[in-house]
Amino acid sequence: MTVNLGRKGEKIDRLAELAAVRDDERGVSLWQEAFRRLRRNPAAIVGAVILVIFVLVALVGPFFVPYGPTDSIGIREGLVRSGQGIIPGPSGEHWLGFDHQGRDVFSRMVVGARQTLLVGVVSTLIGLAVGAVIGGVAGAAAGLGGRWGRWIDSTLMRFVDMLLALPSLLLAVSIAALLGASLTTVMIAVGVVSVPVFARLLRGSMIAQSNSDYVLAATSLGVRKSKIALTHVVPNSLAPVIVQATLTLATAIIEAAALSFLGLGNPDSRVPEWGVMLADAQPYLGIRPGLAIYPAVGIIITALGFTLLGEAMREALDPKLRK
Repeated sequence: MTVNLGRKGEKIDRLAELAAVRDDERGVSLWQEAFRRLRRNPAAIVGAVILVIFVLVALVGPFFVPYGPTDSIGIREGLVRSGQGIIPGPSGEHWLGFDHQGRDVFSRMVVGARQTLLVGVVSTLIGLAVGAVIGGVAGAAAGLGGRWGRWIDSTLMRFVDMLLALPSLLLAVSIAALLGASLTTVMIAVGVVSVPVFARLLRGSMIAQSNSDYVLAATSLGVRKSKIALTHVVPNSLAPVIVQATLTLATAIIEAAALSFLGLGNPDSRVPEWGVMLADAQPYLGIRPGLAIYPAVGIIITALGFTLLGEAMREALDPKLRK
């Protein structure tokens, strides 16, 4: 039996707001409480500092590098003779030395940070967008029920399971090899790998939200299930997805570097990218191991920053830990 109330929509909005607020925090919302917990978490602070430095270097650094990333200044000045095993190391003028083509390594590391950030963010957004659509439709269909709802949910999840059954790096390599080596290919390949994770996560979160008290109350008041899903269930299901996006950025940076190392990234090796720099340094490990150490450390520290912040966000938003 449907109950007809004049301000039904306002009542449901209020129920949804109450569902996102802690009872024991005097109206402090979920996100406000999470931010407060993050500020008290040393891991979150360390991760945030790493990421702020990384983003500033990636966005602003290329405008202030002392040398062009493709300028073979070392060869032009006769300082680098890689054929004879002469590749000078760090100095006061060239902080990280030269690579085998006489290019300033520090300048290439700074410019390469922008490429790494671009690939990580775009590939994560691709996976998030596609995964959110699939997971959102599946979660809404599961919440609506009925034969067609179950069929849509089951069909989409079987497709997601097929992607999950394949090793992520193997799937990314296969896609990159199929589309051809380019920076765009790396973004697409890494993005596709993360689609099933976001789809599964959003679907599960929506199903859990569908059993919440405010949803049951809205249903009893006669609000359409589709409206409940779009206006309340989906927004309240996004917290774990946002956390996963932060963690996926770390994975995306590592996978993108792996694809570039395997030669499936930008075919123009003159364009600085940390994975390409690792591949270029391989023949010269005995002469200048720093050529591989610098980009490897950059990848590790950046991925660590995203991981620390993502794990701290997960703990801050975990309802079992918010006591």
